[in-house]
Amino acid sequence: MNIAIRYIFFAITSLIVNLLFQYISFYIYNGFLSLYIAMFCGTIAGLILKYILDKKYIFYHKPKNKKDDGKKFLLYSLMGVFTTFIFWGFEIGFDLIFKTEMAKYIGAVFGLSIGYIIKYFLDKKFVFKD
Repeated sequence: MNIAIRYIFFAITSLIVNLLFQYISFYIYNGFLSLYIAMFCGTIAGLILKYILDKKYIFYHKPKNKKDDGKKFLLYSLMGVFTTFIFWGFEIGFDLIFKTEMAKYIGAVFGLSIGYIIKYFLDKKFVFKD
């Protein structure tokens, strides 16, 4: 249970960092393609933080060297791409089905919850398996 609480806390922390970096990005630049630039900055910041926290406090992984750490981060990132599609699918699906502003946020919560649960098991099985 302790791991579950930490994992949820780290997910929320990562989300806050993501949004903070998006806000900073918009503050610095608010022109052509600024939304996509902000999403990219936020995603990278949240991903790096979550990887460090998960690696150290969830899976207790100590990389053998920088190359090993880089491989783990790449694999961790690829697992995140898969679960991001789940999150986006729920958010877009709820928006299309219910056609209300609140529905897409409810869909996002469902999608993120399912995505993070799946990501934990994917990371455990494929990323931090040793």
